[in-house]
Amino acid sequence: MAEEKKKQPVFTKVEQLRPMATGLNLTVKVVSSKTIAQRGGQGGRQMRLAECLVGDETGMIIFTARNDQVDLMKEGTTVIVRNAKIDMFKGSMRLAVDKWGRVEVTEPAEFSVKEDSNLSLIEFELVNVVEE
Repeated sequence: MAEEKKKQPVFTKVEQLRPMATGLNLTVKVVSSKTIAQRGGQGGRQMRLAECLVGDETGMIIFTARNDQVDLMKEGTTVIVRNAKIDMFKGSMRLAVDKWGRVEVTEPAEFSVKEDSNLSLIEFELVNVVEE
C-alpha cells in the first residue's frame, strides 16, 4: 500500500483574501485587539468576541476572535490561523475561524505588517450577476 503523503497546507497572504473564501491558512501578526462583546451564553458559558487587526507584509484585515481565541490574540503575537474563512460584515471582509479551524501561537514572524493596506476598509457590493 502506497503511503499517503500528507498535503502541506497552502498558506495565503492577506492581500490574496477575497469575499467568501474558505479553507484559508495564514501566518499573521496581531496589530491590535479590542473586546467588543462579553456576555453569558447558554448554560452559563461566557461568550466573548474581540475584533483584532491582524496582518502580514502584504496588508491587514480584521479577525473576529471568539471565546478562547480572544486570549491568544494579544498585540504583537504571531499566530497561524488554519482553515479560516472570510465572513462579510456590512460589505467588508472579516477573517474568522469557526469550530472546524484553529488558531495557534507561533514563533515571532520576521515580517513587519503593511499597515497602510487594510482590506476590511474596502467595501464590496454584493452584485447579483444576471446572465443574458
